[in-house]
Amino acid sequence: MAKKVITFGEVMMRLSPPGYSKFSQATSLELVYGGGGANVAISCAYLGMKAAHVTRFPDNALGKAATQFLRKHWLNTEHVFYGGDMIGKYFLEKGAVHRASEVIYEREGSSFSQLKPSMVDWEEVLKDADWFHWTGITPAISEGTAMCCLEAIKTANRMGITVSGDINSRLNMWKYGKSMQEVMPDLVQHCDIVITSRYGIRNMFGLGEDGCKFRDSAKLLMKAFPRIKKVVGKNRKSVSASHQQIQGKMWNGEEYIKTEMLNITHVIDRVGTGDAFAAGLVYGLLHYEEDIQALSFASAACALKHTVPGDVNLVSRENVISLMDGNTSGSLRR
Repeated sequence: MAKKVITFGEVMMRLSPPGYSKFSQATSLELVYGGGGANVAISCAYLGMKAAHVTRFPDNALGKAATQFLRKHWLNTEHVFYGGDMIGKYFLEKGAVHRASEVIYEREGSSFSQLKPSMVDWEEVLKDADWFHWTGITPAISEGTAMCCLEAIKTANRMGITVSGDINSRLNMWKYGKSMQEVMPDLVQHCDIVITSRYGIRNMFGLGEDGCKFRDSAKLLMKAFPRIKKVVGKNRKSVSASHQQIQGKMWNGEEYIKTEMLNITHVIDRVGTGDAFAAGLVYGLLHYEEDIQALSFASAACALKHTVPGDVNLVSRENVISLMDGNTSGSLRR
């Protein structure tokens, strides 16, 4: 029977000038939808898992169009809620070669930001689930979404469901009166798997000195929060906006593991690559016995997302395994 993953977070409209045009050149904008949790769920669905996403949209044509997008990509939308007036948006100008991409957000006051814990029956949402995943962006949006996320995590703990958190967060998003240093520890202490960086560990929890290695920071995080079984991250080298190199890494409490570096010589779309890594990790840890296999699957999924336009990784399990096996040619398949 296929494994089932539940994710939670905001889904936004993504609006971009066609191709690699700058905002000042645009006379039209391309529209897709995306958001950290939904990106993970959709990626898992394309890998062959059962997947559902919990979010909130305005009860209007835009909210219904966003819901249709989730359904189109194999997600169960039974736990999509409606209310409020606005869907969150972000505007993306895609960079190329030596010109960086640029993102402008419009999400304050969105329908999702007004979500309250009383609106979600998490025991009903999580029944029959094998995994619950959240991102550090969700508790940064509002106090209500932070409380809702904590309730989801605690419910998953009671139900024996594995919890993963991709906890790297954006400092400039915390605008509702609480800092990430106040909020994140309560959430992270209930996690089984944490995706982060040594910078995230230091900034959120004050653990590790400047220049501390990832494995040492991970050890400190696991000591502070004993429930955590694995701390996972990735090394990214940006040769240019069009040329990236990716390597997965993990401290599992016993050993430090790294994958081979994957070379992505022509980036189509970098947005959502971290979510593709997280989805690959969820799939890998549920389906492989060895951590290095799970980590290699995550890294390969992340690398492949750089070749897919839009927020979401639409590659199959077979695509990922082919890259894991060393097939980097991209030759025509017939």
